[in-house]
Amino acid sequence: MSEIVKSKKLDRAGINRIITVLGMLVLFGAILFFAAGRLSWWEAWIFLGIYLAGISLNGLWSLRHNPDMLNERGRMGKNTKSWDKAIGLIYMVLLLAIYILAGLDTRLAWSHVPIWAKILGGVAFILAMAITFWVMTANTFLSTFVRIQDERGHTTVSSGPYRFIRHPMYFGVLLMSLGMPILLGSWWALIPGILNIGLFVLRTDLEDKTLQAELPGYPDYTRQVRYRLIPGVW
Repeated sequence: MSEIVKSKKLDRAGINRIITVLGMLVLFGAILFFAAGRLSWWEAWIFLGIYLAGISLNGLWSLRHNPDMLNERGRMGKNTKSWDKAIGLIYMVLLLAIYILAGLDTRLAWSHVPIWAKILGGVAFILAMAITFWVMTANTFLSTFVRIQDERGHTTVSSGPYRFIRHPMYFGVLLMSLGMPILLGSWWALIPGILNIGLFVLRTDLEDKTLQAELPGYPDYTRQVRYRLIPGVW
């Protein structure tokens, strides 16, 4: 990986990012329990606990080691790709659909997910959060939306999980999209989860083409790391 250019100061965008992430966690919990019609839903509490632990670890590490990444993730850069803004909106709709369907499924007992499957879903979700943390420690240019960060000296990152696939963050999203509905005990919630996987396959393709065209060093990197999203597959 190239030398990391860091700012030691959290700005307004970074503060807004922290507030937004914590606010979304509260919103997700409210949607889950409102849709379920009860608070006595242990799967939802486990999900929220894992989620809180993951974002807390990510946030504390970033505050200590690279607050400028939080600043970047809290702003909309002027050269953000318009197609990625649309993908971000669709992603949020599908994410909310997962929570709504999971809650309704719990209330109305549409499907039955065995305990061993819920455990596997929880493991997948934990792995997704762990991959996210690994990505954040390796890539100082991690952004919420696709853009080339010229003002930050954006260069190609090839260390950490980027040694194995070119878009490890999105691989974590794939695991999360499968793991969350199953952990929450709903086969029906897998429908938006699977749609979300398709969405991120599309995003991976579009982002990879953007980086090959605009990011210095990325074409050489693609010759070293063949797979974009799934090791050994694509």
